[in-house]
Amino acid sequence: MGKVTVAATVVCAAAVCAAAALVVRRRMKSTGRWARAVAILKEMEEKCGTPIGKLRQVADAMTVEMHAGLASEGGSKLKMLISYVDNLPTGDEKGLFYALDLGGTNFRVLRVQLGGREGRVVKQEFEEVSIPPHLMTGSSHELFDYIAAALAKFVATEGEGFHVSPGRQRELGFTFSFPVRQTSIASGDLIKWTKGFSIEDTVGEDVVGELTKAMERIGLDMRVAALVNDTIGTLAGGRYHNKDAIAAVILGTGTNAAYVERAHAIPKWHGLLPKSGEMVINMEWGNFRSSHLPLTEYDEALDTESLNPGEQVAILMCQFHVTIAYIDSFIDSHNARAVLADF
Repeated sequence: MGKVTVAATVVCAAAVCAAAALVVRRRMKSTGRWARAVAILKEMEEKCGTPIGKLRQVADAMTVEMHAGLASEGGSKLKMLISYVDNLPTGDEKGLFYALDLGGTNFRVLRVQLGGREGRVVKQEFEEVSIPPHLMTGSSHELFDYIAAALAKFVATEGEGFHVSPGRQRELGFTFSFPVRQTSIASGDLIKWTKGFSIEDTVGEDVVGELTKAMERIGLDMRVAALVNDTIGTLAGGRYHNKDAIAAVILGTGTNAAYVERAHAIPKWHGLLPKSGEMVINMEWGNFRSSHLPLTEYDEALDTESLNPGEQVAILMCQFHVTIAYIDSFIDSHNARAVLADF
């Protein structure tokens, strides 16, 4: 667990530094003001620096929080959510499978025909659908009706090469990339929205139930067989192609990690130990905070303009420092533009 934490921390820090430097360099070099831009970057480097010693401190702090989160609910800044996924793909799977991936301003619907160990991925198709901004802050009913309608439209285009096994209902894997407290492999209550969503009547509700009701309202005959987040989905995809995959990290609009834990090392798990002896843990490490993480005036300025002012700076969110959304906002923030405008 410690090695995974150290490696992920190094990747996060490297991604921030490389992306910020590249974007600023491209913008400034074209204007002939490179020398002054270097001075700005030097200042940023000093304020945002993450030398190896600091990274090890952050990694050690995260390891402590991981153990605390596995011990009890609410005992850590990391939620360390039990996913109920105790078996990952082996490559032997056969049949037609659908997937819905909701994790940002767009969602994707996908179908894949698997042919087992020999055939692997026989055929796959997907579509990406944009979510209108008003639905991200509207009602649960409106959002899930919109998603179900898009899914039904996609199912209607199912053509040659895809076939449901006789006597079986179409099954859907639901990738829902927001904090959820799962109660089974196919049910989970939304803890809170992130990534620009703010729909109050969904919080505390079973998101699978919300989707199922929306599908029933339009007569779509499909069963949600599994609920996972994008990080666990990425881990499952990695295991499908490589039996040694044990962890996955997402660096996108948000950031998160999931990994395979020994079931007996999870004190807060009160059920029967799974036959596999393993359980996938959804860390939800966007909530991680540490005094070792750098905090600058740029962070404070971006926090003021965020959807939840005061929250992110107060807890020094890991998510606020390493995601694409943060890097892009950092470069385009009012403070950054004001400084660069002086040149």
